[in-house]
Amino acid sequence: MNLGTPDSPEVGDVRKYLDEFLMDERVIDINAFSRTLLVKGVIVPFRSPKTSKLYKEIWDENGSPLLYYSKIQAAMLADQLGDEYHVELAMRYQNPSILSALERMKAGLVESIRVIPMFPQYASASTGSVIQKVMEIISQWPTVPPVSFVNSFHDNDLVLDTFAENSRKYKPETYDHILFSFHGLPERQLLKCDHTGHYCLKKDNCCETLNDTNKFCYSAQGHDTARRIAEKLNISSADYTVCFQSRLGKEPWVQPYTTDVLKKLASEGKKRLLVFSPAFVADCLETLYEITVEYHEEFKALGGEHVQLVESLNDDPKFIEALVEMVKN
Repeated sequence: MNLGTPDSPEVGDVRKYLDEFLMDERVIDINAFSRTLLVKGVIVPFRSPKTSKLYKEIWDENGSPLLYYSKIQAAMLADQLGDEYHVELAMRYQNPSILSALERMKAGLVESIRVIPMFPQYASASTGSVIQKVMEIISQWPTVPPVSFVNSFHDNDLVLDTFAENSRKYKPETYDHILFSFHGLPERQLLKCDHTGHYCLKKDNCCETLNDTNKFCYSAQGHDTARRIAEKLNISSADYTVCFQSRLGKEPWVQPYTTDVLKKLASEGKKRLLVFSPAFVADCLETLYEITVEYHEEFKALGGEHVQLVESLNDDPKFIEALVEMVKN
């Protein structure tokens, strides 16, 4: 299961997608009345036309890149698993829907269900939302089969190998700096995941080392992913930066922001940047447009020369091997 995509890049379909996505109580985690006013009264009406234009920039003959690669991943996984397994693809928002996928599994009389949210790092707004929705649906079935979930796979060695291998063709050692740019989250969502109440964001480097206290923290898992990929490529800690993109609203989000890091690196005279986006397993709007187009243009305007995206996992056979392991372990 992945996040989702509009059925088309047209404004109406983008509006439907944004409405379902942003009305999720785990995505915008404020009271229902305020969320409804914000989403339906402000964000969706004003953001849909702008977002539609962005989707049109990445939409091609295969349609939505996220859906295209997700279908390939599901087909490759089914081929690797064989006839003993029933593989379905679903999106948390829009199509193919979770309900339709689960209904086909129920009709197929499966013995158990394994749910793999396609988000390497756990976040309440992504993996948590998927788990909640699946449980809501299956809990209504008269017969509930055994159900299990993959919570995260930020440290899966095959996944890390794939990201590292994808970068080697660009010769990382020839770039002035490396960025690991993750999708952003409001800081309040990190704070909610700190059940101790006295660790998260209490010091500047609280996420840089994964430990028993922050092991479910999205930011800490992201830093761990970056460190592991950097180690595979022999990149020193001084030569890479973990940062976060895609802010919404004025409240503090997880920092440092990718845009701020671009400004800092440009001011230091850095000219060529290589960017990983390890929060995604398939290239999508955030990678193909936000990084490849927006950040590239922004960095050039600041005096830089080039921002190069490292492709996501997409249809790499090694990633399918990782999925097979997640199914069977």
